[in-house]
Amino acid sequence: MLSRYIDAAGVSVNWLAVAAVGVAVVAYCLGCFNGAVVVSRYILRDDVRKHGSGNAGLTNFHRVYGGPLTAAVILSDVVKAVLAVLFAVFIAEHISPELVTLSKYWAGAFCLLGHMYPCTFQFRGGKGILSGGAIAIMIDWRVALVVWGGFIILAVATRYVSLGSCWAGLSFPFVSAFVYRDALITWLSVIVGGLILWKHRQNIVRLVKGTESKFTLHKKSAQEGAASVQKPAEGENSSEGPQPPEEAVSPERTQPETEQPSSGEREEEP
Repeated sequence: MLSRYIDAAGVSVNWLAVAAVGVAVVAYCLGCFNGAVVVSRYILRDDVRKHGSGNAGLTNFHRVYGGPLTAAVILSDVVKAVLAVLFAVFIAEHISPELVTLSKYWAGAFCLLGHMYPCTFQFRGGKGILSGGAIAIMIDWRVALVVWGGFIILAVATRYVSLGSCWAGLSFPFVSAFVYRDALITWLSVIVGGLILWKHRQNIVRLVKGTESKFTLHKKSAQEGAASVQKPAEGENSSEGPQPPEEAVSPERTQPETEQPSSGEREEEP
């Protein structure tokens, strides 16, 4: 499985290993730049992982904050995936053209790993759909057509983004195996698809139970979203929950109570 690539590389196994490790490290570090966490923490002064589903991804960011900053999250997650794949292609082209496709899958797997489990943010990242979709486009238009086509159809028809995401994770290894018919590429695609499905395991359970939330567009601005998750609603205490309203004190109750007559001497009310 590896011998064909080693022979095609025309370099020693040690140098090939150094190149593979270098690509993996760069791709993982790029993946660790999580757009949802960076924007929420350093622009909105909040943490998207404390709200909604707790996921550091585009869908949860949009649900919690909305607003134009959603575009910044999209851009950051796409750009890092593109840079990871381009760097891998640059290294592979200087070794052997035979390694280019394999290098895309290799870099894509580690970029997604960094996005899902970023060492910079306590290993709590997103679910990798946006970055994974960008990687699919960078790999091959045929792979992207199947992955993105099924995702868009399912997400639009059902309004369950997670259902489209599960399709993406499930279909990615199958279409990769069909297009390239290469054992190593297939194994890498299985790892990528398996990571996506693993990150969506709770969504799958909710889909089966019928309790999964549907995606809706709203016009909430980023500032309003940050304020709504930081400030408790009126009549609520942020740590103790809703408080009962204080009873109105009537003027009569402010007067000292007089001694009531005994039951035998109580006067009848008119």
